[in-house]
Amino acid sequence: MRKSRASPRPPPATSAEPTARAGPLPELRPSLCTRDPKIPLCTRTHKLKKSHHCPVPETPVDFNAKRKKKVAEIHQALNSDPTDVAALRRMAISEGGLLTDEIRCQVWPKLLNVNTDEPPPMSRKDLRDMSKDYQQVLLDVRRSLRRFPPGMPDEQREGLQEELIDIILLVLDRNPQLHYYQGYHDIVVTFLLVVGERLATSLVEKLSTHHLRDFMDPTMDNTKHILNYLMPIIDQVNPELHDFMQSAEVGTIFALSWLITWFGHVLLDFRHVVRLYDFFLACHPLMPIYFAAVIPQDLPYETLISRAGDLFVQFPPSELAREAAAQQEAERTAASTFKDFELASTQQRPDMVLRQRFRGLLRPEARTKDVLTKPRTNRFVKLAVMGLTVALGAAALAVVKSALEWAPKFQLQLFP
Repeated sequence: MRKSRASPRPPPATSAEPTARAGPLPELRPSLCTRDPKIPLCTRTHKLKKSHHCPVPETPVDFNAKRKKKVAEIHQALNSDPTDVAALRRMAISEGGLLTDEIRCQVWPKLLNVNTDEPPPMSRKDLRDMSKDYQQVLLDVRRSLRRFPPGMPDEQREGLQEELIDIILLVLDRNPQLHYYQGYHDIVVTFLLVVGERLATSLVEKLSTHHLRDFMDPTMDNTKHILNYLMPIIDQVNPELHDFMQSAEVGTIFALSWLITWFGHVLLDFRHVVRLYDFFLACHPLMPIYFAAVIPQDLPYETLISRAGDLFVQFPPSELAREAAAQQEAERTAASTFKDFELASTQQRPDMVLRQRFRGLLRPEARTKDVLTKPRTNRFVKLAVMGLTVALGAAALAVVKSALEWAPKFQLQLFP
């Protein structure tokens, strides 16, 4: 029996029936924190009215004041002793993310628990000759021209491509349990362009052994299992789209490139890519699959990020694990070994809507109304706590359990 879910949403206006297809995502509308203040927020031809479709734009003074305040809060968290990582997570999740690459150079290492004072790993001179992956990496990097800023001089771009190859081969050499996959370079190049080769090597190595680990297994089994979370999430967001996709038997393979590249391969605006990475680095490893579920909605970029966060809070992996496992037997995944998430979440007051839903106290119409509509003032705090990805110390990822093994126990802890 299908669980209660979000209010049915009509299919996109541009089609007579909902569709799901592979290929690049449509370019998403920028957030207030990335748009040119000279360009009106709403470019509709009809008279501007207050509505949820077209919010009243902020004045440049309001926008600059909010930005300065956020920058000050980020620096205050960075300068705390010890560093206030929880506050940095809230800043990365909230509207606009970390704002600038200069700030990302300071905050991303904190989110991944990387010590920037330690020297980065050094590459061997014969690495290219010895690596079994060199030829495939070389081909993929050569095809990555669109991932570099337009107008960049060829000499500079070619130098960065050489650095990109070195980073990938070094991480693989230092971690023989990891297996290269096509699309991995799309993630690595983002870190290279933001933080430079030295820091990117350390960050990518930590990311590869945790968030991306399942994608770098010898087989695609764990990746397929993660994709199996997509349909249950879509079922909560848009039941009509879910039913159409099920009847059309389109599967979930269309979202594979979104997931394994963290959308770096399909988003055309680099500002959107790094904003999304702020969000993902501050959250649970399964957050990219939640974001994939909200993509079909025609909403501003920041709203999509907010909706993905809302979905995660209301329908955490523990609730969806059995539905995902029904499509494929649960295997060991990064999500199932996310010990910090489980431990931290048990110490937080559960979301009241989820508590009532679990106990069956909400009437069906009340459940439908509350999904994705009821405001939660502490949502950023919950997401930041649930995304303690990187207190990646001795406790993190220490116990390997399948999603089905920990889901029932986690539910009992979350809903006493």
